[in-house]
Order: sequence, then structure tokens, then C-alpha cells
Amino acid sequence: MPPKRTSTSEASAMTHAAIRKLVADRVATALEAQAATMAIINNPNKNSGPRKTPVARKCTHENFMSCQPFYFNGTEGAVGLIHWFERTESIFSHSNCAKKNKVKFAINTITEEALFWRNLIAQPIGVEEAYKIT
Repeated sequence: MPPKRTSTSEASAMTHAAIRKLVADRVATALEAQAATMAIINNPNKNSGPRKTPVARKCTHENFMSCQPFYFNGTEGAVGLIHWFERTESIFSHSNCAKKNKVKFAINTITEEALFWRNLIAQPIGVEEAYKIT
């Protein structure tokens, strides 16, 4: 059996003014609650101590690789190379990677022709000197 329908004249209708007042009251209540929360967070006298700034985690090879960097094999062309650069730089930034580790970590994301080319460059000058090439 279908539900009983009520006519629109029987249903209680809210006026636009009543709706605006209801929304304004809810917004005011939410703003007061937010202000109270911020006062508690920012007042070190009411908390157990001064507000602590989170310490940035150290970038490790595992952290870098867990961000799923793109791999570059050298056949993707200029657009692929640009995407690889952008993604790799984004991961370096996200993982707070030290400048001294960037080349070492990025080398692990090149394969095939790109890795072959890199090894050709590194062989005559040595691995440590090759790491210095940005």
C-alpha cells in the first residue's frame, strides 16, 4: 500500500526569513565552537605545555620510494622527461629530501636507455663525481 500523501496546504511551510534565521543561528553556533577550540589550542596556560611544532621526518630512500616515483627509461621523449622531473621534484619536496641525496635517490628511478646513458657518464669520472651532477 503506497504511503499516504499529504497536501501542501497541510504541511507546515517555513518562510524564507525562518530559514535564514535557522542558518544564521547554526553558523553562529559553529563559529563560537571553533573560536573556543582555537582558544584552547593556542593558550599554553590551559594545556599541558607550550604548543609543539611537528618535527619533519628525515628523508630516507624508503620514504622516497614509498611515494611511488615515476620511472624513466629514456624512450618517453621530452614530455615524459618533463613529467619525470616534475614528479621527482614533487616527491623530493614532499619527503623533505636533502639536496645531497636527490641524485642518489633519482638514479634508482631510471632504467634501460636512461640508466645506460647515466652509467656511460659515470664510468670515466667515477661514481662519487657522478653523484655531484645535478
